[in-house]
Amino acid sequence: MRTAQETYHMLGQTALWDAALRCHAAQDEAAIPHAVIGGVAVCLHGYQRTTVDLDLLIRPEDGTSALCIFAQAEFVWNAQFAEFRVTNGISVDLHYSGVAIGLDGHLQLPDPTSPHVVQMIEGLPVLRLERLIEIKTAIGINNRRRAHREFADVVELAAVNMLRHSFARQLHASLRKSFRILVNVAQGDSP
Repeated sequence: MRTAQETYHMLGQTALWDAALRCHAAQDEAAIPHAVIGGVAVCLHGYQRTTVDLDLLIRPEDGTSALCIFAQAEFVWNAQFAEFRVTNGISVDLHYSGVAIGLDGHLQLPDPTSPHVVQMIEGLPVLRLERLIEIKTAIGINNRRRAHREFADVVELAAVNMLRHSFARQLHASLRKSFRILVNVAQGDSP
């Protein structure tokens, strides 16, 4: 299997990989806890797909520091879209831990300093597979416009990582039934 770095190089998206490395280096040097989430995290966990931006998870209390660090690293703030642009044109979206993403408000974006939330893959701190699948499943349930993309990522992550129904035990209880349905799709069964 190709690494994420090889995938982005093959797809002509070297700028995205470089942006991820630059963002990590800047935050790591400033001791700001963070994790890659979104499409880059999906690729790091084995499903090779393209994406156009970099999504980073940080704590709300680190927001001001992150903004300063990125400004010092010559990233350009785009207030209209509430994102940074790296000098190579890649957008960087910051997401804050504690933001509710579940139907009942009990599920939130995790804290990147919490145990069992982040792991290093290819030199980048990335959300662990079970937390990434939780987020994508919850967003798919809550946002019909994005459901197809989020559920497709979960199906492909389940297939490439050979996940079974038992993996649902690692997810928030409110998402287990939906995840099992998506695993059926990944296995080629009717939902």
